[in-house]
Amino acid sequence: MSIARARTTGTPPAAPPEPKAFVAVLAFGGIVVSLVHTAVIPLVPLLPGLLGASPADTAWALTATLLAAAVATPTVGRLGDMYGKRRMLLVSLALLVAGSVVGALSDALVPLIAARVLQGLAAGVIPLGISIMRDELPAERLGSATALMSASLGVGGALGLPAAALLAERLHWHVLFWAAAGLGAIAAALVAALVPESEVRTGGRFDLLGAIGLSIALSCLLLGISKGADWGWTSGVTSGLFGTAAVVLAVWGWWELRTTGPLVDLRTAARRQVLLTNLASAVFGFAMFAMSIVLPQLLQLPAATGYGLGRSLLVVGLVLAPSGLVMMAMAPVSARLSRARGPKATLVTGALVVAAGYALDIALMTELWHLVLASSVIGAGIGLAYGAMPGLIMAAVPVSETAAANSLNTLMRSIGTSVSSAVAGAVLARSTTPFGGVDLPSQQAFRVILAIGAGAALTAAAVAAFLPGRDRA
Repeated sequence: MSIARARTTGTPPAAPPEPKAFVAVLAFGGIVVSLVHTAVIPLVPLLPGLLGASPADTAWALTATLLAAAVATPTVGRLGDMYGKRRMLLVSLALLVAGSVVGALSDALVPLIAARVLQGLAAGVIPLGISIMRDELPAERLGSATALMSASLGVGGALGLPAAALLAERLHWHVLFWAAAGLGAIAAALVAALVPESEVRTGGRFDLLGAIGLSIALSCLLLGISKGADWGWTSGVTSGLFGTAAVVLAVWGWWELRTTGPLVDLRTAARRQVLLTNLASAVFGFAMFAMSIVLPQLLQLPAATGYGLGRSLLVVGLVLAPSGLVMMAMAPVSARLSRARGPKATLVTGALVVAAGYALDIALMTELWHLVLASSVIGAGIGLAYGAMPGLIMAAVPVSETAAANSLNTLMRSIGTSVSSAVAGAVLARSTTPFGGVDLPSQQAFRVILAIGAGAALTAAAVAAFLPGRDRA
């Protein structure tokens, strides 16, 4: 297989007119995408009544976004390396705006699902932004900038929930989508005005067969994971999806190793530093999602249960919002620690902090301030770890493959969170307590999920400990 070469179109790329504004614009774009993906969560219990559909059908408003993001992330990353990262960033934001407008005009299930698919296709904004930073920023600014961009994935999710809950409670639900369209349009305009196009390119043709194969495999895998509890883990449909994913992935891997200009360079992905970072990212994605599952339910369950706090969704968002602010605040700390001790040490430290946050939450879960404290500690660990991952990836891949490599790393985190959701759902379904004629998740079930999250964070730290060397970022 021939190795794609980076090329430039002429003179060296010009520095951004204002590095701080340049970084802020890209981080804002990442926060907007993450916020949009989270914004529909307050609507989920209301969608059956709003759209006249069953809860099982309206759940596709979340599932469709997950599948679209999984398909788009590696494909858009590769296209960015080939045809321009800024160009694909603008395309992604345009899809987000289009999806938001469709959602704002929707009063039925099918157009809403189509809107969520379009929004999910914008998931490549964060890895594209990180890659543009690598091409355009001086080395002394790169660490803190990529740490902030990487953390925007969690920041947008944490800040988006209270904002979406407030809008959903006080205004018409269509306002959520109009607001998303406006934010996406602002982000696109800022990118067009302030972000230069990187001149680093990868030669060759786009691997269309590889993109189709990976899309099929990921769709089957994630659909089986997200719907397995509803359809039955041993049902023919679920087993068929997992079997199809395994077969298609095997064929896809054979093709990627033999074609020129593959969608994912598996030889690069198999390098020790890339492989272990992606594995740690998947396990870490599994670990961090436990907080998003447990805390909202604890806050909303009736206080009469003895462990629920009986709060509104708006309060849930306000409790989780500080974790997003902590993630953002930890981005420069992550960069400084990576410069001093290396990104490997930063990733290990972040994972250990997350594990400590879960341990704290197991002991303290009866007051609002308990959950604010625990989520903030977990957010600090996420901010540290997310800031280190791009540095580890970029140190091990060619400049011409930056977007594709970062996209694969983002995808691995998403797979981890999907598996975490399925595991948590199984635990909650098996451990219930009767209340008011219905079965609610027990306090012990929440503690088990938190313990699993802590164990996953420790596993991520153990995997990261095997990363090579102590090179400084």
